[in-house]
Amino acid sequence: MSEPSAARRDTVLAVALGRVALWSLRLLVIAAGLAVLAWALGVLWMVLLPALLGLFLAAVLWPATNVLRRHSVPPALAALGVLLAAVVVLVGLGAALAPRVVDETQELADSVTGGLEQVQGYLEGPPLNLDDEQLGGAVSDVVGRLQANAQTVAARVLSGAAAAGSALLTAFLAVVLCFFYLKDGPRFVPWLAGLSGPRAGPHVAELCGRVWTMLSGFVRAQAAVGLVDAVFIGLGLVVLGVPLALPLAVLVFFGAFIPIVGAVVTGALAALVALVSDGLVTALIVVGIVLVVQQLEGNVLQPVLVGRSLDLHPAVVILAVTAGGTLRGVVGAFLAVPLVGAVAVAVRYARLQLADTVPGPESPPMPAGQPMSAEEAGAEARDAG
Repeated sequence: MSEPSAARRDTVLAVALGRVALWSLRLLVIAAGLAVLAWALGVLWMVLLPALLGLFLAAVLWPATNVLRRHSVPPALAALGVLLAAVVVLVGLGAALAPRVVDETQELADSVTGGLEQVQGYLEGPPLNLDDEQLGGAVSDVVGRLQANAQTVAARVLSGAAAAGSALLTAFLAVVLCFFYLKDGPRFVPWLAGLSGPRAGPHVAELCGRVWTMLSGFVRAQAAVGLVDAVFIGLGLVVLGVPLALPLAVLVFFGAFIPIVGAVVTGALAALVALVSDGLVTALIVVGIVLVVQQLEGNVLQPVLVGRSLDLHPAVVILAVTAGGTLRGVVGAFLAVPLVGAVAVAVRYARLQLADTVPGPESPPMPAGQPMSAEEAGAEARDAG
């Protein structure tokens, strides 16, 4: 190998390594910034959660509020009226379901008791052949362990009570913030645009509009999908005589707001209730109904409705739900997909802006030996002269 070729190779290698090092440093800085952002979001989670939930609720109630505003209803009165109507509907739904849930839960508990008696009979028969004393000893052992861990159990109960109080406070703050979103929502974007400055302001306004369009479309699409799932699965449960059919249908509706995963979990819960109450055959029929509805959702409703609002691959949706559920439980799983959708909207908008501002590639040089046209030859002759 000649000496100039070796020197050129070293130069190219040095330039390549320098670029890799530079990009590695940039990625490390970005990762550090994301870590600090994640830490800040964790610290401010109790403030961000009601703000996000209020925003979701506002996305559901904004169409009705906007209709009232267009009919000359004052913004505050329109927001308050729609919000109160939504609260009345939810409270009325809970009040209507509560007695039926209590009645059918007692029936379900009796079925569970009968199932436990069957299990006890199986344990007393072959091949285990456990007698009553052994079973009583096992029960006493379990009771003794519970008594030994009574302090831990009490602490968990108190923690659950505190979590319930925190959930009520979060719900109240979300409702209050939703009122302000509905009342003053159209003013937020101009305020943010003015706060961002003359150069970034138009981009902030456009990006906020796109994110809001995505969020509104996602909430409405998931509500439509959840309604279809709840109606068909609920009808199947009613026809089969499964207890808690109406509460399970309502649970299926709200579970649809967690894409893919929520429908699977609520369908499995319905099958479990059918198994305990009516036996294996009914449970298998419920599983078949859930699978048919899921096929309708996955092949028709999700691509047509949800796909247009999010434009995310199902693998991305599953990973987002898993990550959100791991970090923040059910609430995290609920918020993960729209947050990822908002990030995707921001990335697409940034790519669009870069495509509009970055100049295109230069024309490639003419290959050697390709003949020039008469115009090009004449121009070259004039330049040479």
